[in-house]
Amino acid sequence: MIIDKKTILVTGGTGSLGKVLVRRLLSGGKIGTPKKVIVMSRDESKQHDMRLSYLDKKISTEEVIYRNFQQALEFRIGDIRSYKDVYSALCGVDIVINAAALKQVPTCEYFPDQAIETNSLGVSNLIRAIREGASQVDTLVGISTDKAAKPINVMGMTKALQERIIISANILNPDTRFICVRYGNVIASRGSVIPLFHHQIENGGPITVTVPKMTRFLLTLNEAVDTIFAALEKADRGEILVPNVPSVTVMNLAKALIGRKDIDIEIIGMRPGEKLHEIMVSDEESNFTCKKGKYYAIKPMLPELIQESYKASFKKEFSSSQNVLNLSETKKLLEKHKLLPGMNKPSEGGELLI
Repeated sequence: MIIDKKTILVTGGTGSLGKVLVRRLLSGGKIGTPKKVIVMSRDESKQHDMRLSYLDKKISTEEVIYRNFQQALEFRIGDIRSYKDVYSALCGVDIVINAAALKQVPTCEYFPDQAIETNSLGVSNLIRAIREGASQVDTLVGISTDKAAKPINVMGMTKALQERIIISANILNPDTRFICVRYGNVIASRGSVIPLFHHQIENGGPITVTVPKMTRFLLTLNEAVDTIFAALEKADRGEILVPNVPSVTVMNLAKALIGRKDIDIEIIGMRPGEKLHEIMVSDEESNFTCKKGKYYAIKPMLPELIQESYKASFKKEFSSSQNVLNLSETKKLLEKHKLLPGMNKPSEGGELLI
């Protein structure tokens, strides 16, 4: 049980992924129950809301605040961009899960320097602090995105750099396992296409579709957390673990949500930074990718990190254009996750779906 009695630092832990991840970590399970989970982020308001939610208290009390460091869930105000904040937060930590990120594609396009600071240089601070003795960290997991494979937008580029920084860290830090997970769009995330379509339907339409045949990988927050847990259990040093998840066309998504309603669909064309199809594993990475349980593992390309021979799982790239759900299957997926109009929707948050 890899996390049993361990202290875990989750950077950016007040985000949508962080909230589900922390809840799952503290609930225990087959990978164990941690001694403590530390959430480091910049937003004191989100931390406070999360603290009260964890303690199931609607009214704030001084005891809730002042006993922060005696709880199994500890909150720290800090910025991954600040080396001193990172070094301080790492003291006594066994496992790091880096969920801190600027992740909305348009924001990163307008503020690329900010995306570099958080998504790329932030993880460098973590690695530097580990190398300089902040703590004997056993494992660091970096959270990446399918947009890091053959990136065409700033968010994907900075996440691709994060992957390479993490992988290369294994060479100069042999006592720590540095690994990544890479996955697609989180279903119904805040700012994503499904809540947008719901809003457009509620207002009588039209639904705006970029390109009818555009496809996207979809997974739930719990599936994203499952991928992180699988990486903690199974990933070797320098590996990127990838889930095998379904994809849908944007047009079928619109049609499934409209159902029998009299709603028009308007085609508006692709926006800056978009791909027609997302790539989970690129052509170049396919020769380094093998099956690992129900996941795929992209092996490190650095020769110092190749530990054993393996059989490549792909002969070409793994794209969202492959194994696309049809309209009926798309409806079933939305129904399963209570995303059809009129159903009680899950809480929102997460990566922007484009």
